[in-house]
Amino acid sequence: MPDDAVRESTEYGDGWLARRLGWAVTEAPPERYRHQIRTDLLDETLKLANISAVTHFAVAVVIPILFWDTASRVYLAGLFVVVTAIIGLTLYTNRLYRRIYADGVSEIGVARGYRMAAGLALALGLTWATMPIMLFAPASDDQRLIIVATAAGLISDAYVVGPLLSVSFLFAVPLILGSFVGLARSGEAIALSIGVLLVVYAIFVLASVARMSRLSRERIHDRVRVEDQGQTIGLLLNEFEANTSDWLWETDEAGRFQHVSTRMAQALGRTEDELHATSLAALLGGTAREEDEPEGDGATEILACLSGREPFRERLVAFAGPEGIRWLRLSGKPFQDRRGVFAGFRGVGSDVTASRAAEERIAFLATRDALTGLSNRAVFHEIAQTACRAAAQPGGRTKSLLYLDLDGFKLVNDSAGHGAGDALLRQVADRIRAITAAEPSAHGFRLGGDEFAILHRGPIEAAEALAQACVTTIGEPYWIDGVRAEIGVSVGLAHAPRDATDPESLLRKADLALYTAKEAGKGRWQAFDASLERRAQRQRELDAAMRPALENGEMALHYQPLVSLGDDGRVVGFEALLRWNRPGEGAVSPAETVPIAESTGFVIEIGRWALRKACAEATGWPEGLRVAVNISSIHFRLPGFVGEVEAALQATGLPAGRLEIEITETIFLGNTPNVIENLRRLRALGVRIALDDFGTGFSSLSYLTQFPVDKIKIDRAFVRDLIHRRECLTVIEAIMVIARDLSIDVTVEGVETVQQAELLRLKHCNSAQGFLYSPAQPAREVPGLIESIPLKGGRRPPPQASAA
Repeated sequence: MPDDAVRESTEYGDGWLARRLGWAVTEAPPERYRHQIRTDLLDETLKLANISAVTHFAVAVVIPILFWDTASRVYLAGLFVVVTAIIGLTLYTNRLYRRIYADGVSEIGVARGYRMAAGLALALGLTWATMPIMLFAPASDDQRLIIVATAAGLISDAYVVGPLLSVSFLFAVPLILGSFVGLARSGEAIALSIGVLLVVYAIFVLASVARMSRLSRERIHDRVRVEDQGQTIGLLLNEFEANTSDWLWETDEAGRFQHVSTRMAQALGRTEDELHATSLAALLGGTAREEDEPEGDGATEILACLSGREPFRERLVAFAGPEGIRWLRLSGKPFQDRRGVFAGFRGVGSDVTASRAAEERIAFLATRDALTGLSNRAVFHEIAQTACRAAAQPGGRTKSLLYLDLDGFKLVNDSAGHGAGDALLRQVADRIRAITAAEPSAHGFRLGGDEFAILHRGPIEAAEALAQACVTTIGEPYWIDGVRAEIGVSVGLAHAPRDATDPESLLRKADLALYTAKEAGKGRWQAFDASLERRAQRQRELDAAMRPALENGEMALHYQPLVSLGDDGRVVGFEALLRWNRPGEGAVSPAETVPIAESTGFVIEIGRWALRKACAEATGWPEGLRVAVNISSIHFRLPGFVGEVEAALQATGLPAGRLEIEITETIFLGNTPNVIENLRRLRALGVRIALDDFGTGFSSLSYLTQFPVDKIKIDRAFVRDLIHRRECLTVIEAIMVIARDLSIDVTVEGVETVQQAELLRLKHCNSAQGFLYSPAQPAREVPGLIESIPLKGGRRPPPQASAA
């Protein structure tokens, strides 16, 4: 045995003897177990000592009686007295020890108990060791047999105090030595033979006692360890139940609850006594489970596992409690007793009502738009997919998609703030809910921003009526924080399976119809037809071809003359107009080109190109002729626009006073700081500003006082019916009065007849343009137009002064 093990065994309680019999001592236990093991070993030894005392007293009475006539009576009396005294002292100290340490034994108490037991055992062993020495030699053969048998029996008493090896050895070894000495004193051969046998017997007894002592230690060690582990497990379980939302449960073989926690009783809304009086199966079966079974309830599966004695894990169960449905998550598995017989179920449970409510809320939010509460885009695609699939089946009902986009929402959102915009969207959603509630076959969605959708199941006529109802209802005024807000809605309508058989195509075609509705003036609905798709395809083709066309020189500027309405009728300038001559197709109308370019932003590149090219070509014209270039509102709002103008003028050498930038009223809708700054910088530069299409927009007159412009161009709509409608001429007269007072030039567009030109001249309009004079012509035709146009107006240019 290693030295450290011997040292530990010494602390274990066997003292010096353990160092001599290390082979018989079990391996030292952990430090936390040693005191308890020593206490239990001493306790067992003291309990057995009471039984052993009775035996020793009986032997102490019988020996003097048997040897009273043949041995020294003084010795026999002394033997009786000493043995009786030791036995009495043993019983007394044993009782005293238990009384003193009834509430627990300290390490000092255990040490005292060990010393007490060792001293009494040694005293008793030495006393009995005198018996064979004093009685064997003079005894008769029969008496010798009694002595040998008595000595052998007393030696075997070492088994009784065997738990403490030192106590056993301190008692048995003196007795063995005394017996051997007594046999040896007789000097007889038979006695020596018996002595040898006695030694063999003693060795066997001592070895057996040592083994029994080791087994006792191991047994007590295992018991203490199991008890300690049981306490640890108990503490951990108590800590587990006290500090987590989970709790433990256990049933017997009949399914009745054997262990329930307070938290489990609280979760079920019952007392612990009520739960102990019922079974898990009855508890599960006591809740309505069939038609009323909540979605996700796993009670039926748990009942099947209980019946089949199979484990189950994390099954959700709904219980009807006093506060409503409570959701519990249960796990359990069967266990067996020591005989391997089924003894019941053990498991873990937790109340997940709150977490399930949170999960349901998350699931709701995952399918609902957070702002309006309508179904979101993800749900739209799922439902639309199912609807399109059903519509495509033979005999399937028509499914219609209404694609809604609010008109004027951006203006409200920008002017009143995003909070007002959100409130407006919520009110729109409420109206959509009211519309769909009146039409059970309709389902509303918010796709994002100010875009909504309604999926309708039913006849096309009903879907069209629903679209009109959306335009009417959503277009009614709104009140947001006491402020009136007015918006409209445009609706695109597409049908499955007539127009499309999948959600993406159906949405795309409804979008095309929506775009057409907005182009037609907004606040209306439009159904999809094949021409819209052809138009969209045409726009995609032109968009793809537009950029290379500009690079390859397919685009050019043509110039329409602006003619003075004075007596001379001369050309005062030209307006640069974009023309695209597409190979294989011919001329592409600007009415197609410009909206596409504006929607993609390519109009900015076209504007830069047109600005440079117009300035370059105008440098070859006679002095005094201006060139007007149309600039989109997108381009004009750029902070660097004035820099581009300056660069074009510097690169071409065209004087700033000969360049005129034409803009439309839409440029003022945003009223951004860049617009005002660019207008002022252009005026400071000497570039003229012309307001195109005047009179067709909103608040046109107010723009004349708010923004610096040099010219206004009256739209052709007023000229077309100038002869037949007196009010058109009245409007022009009013405009001219304002323009004269503000020192603003007036140009009239769309002049096609001499009569129109004469009326406009009489109203003192400054200039005109139109087919009466010339359509837009290539740059090479400009010199000819300058010469010929005064003749078309019925007047010749004034005679030139002689060079002389």
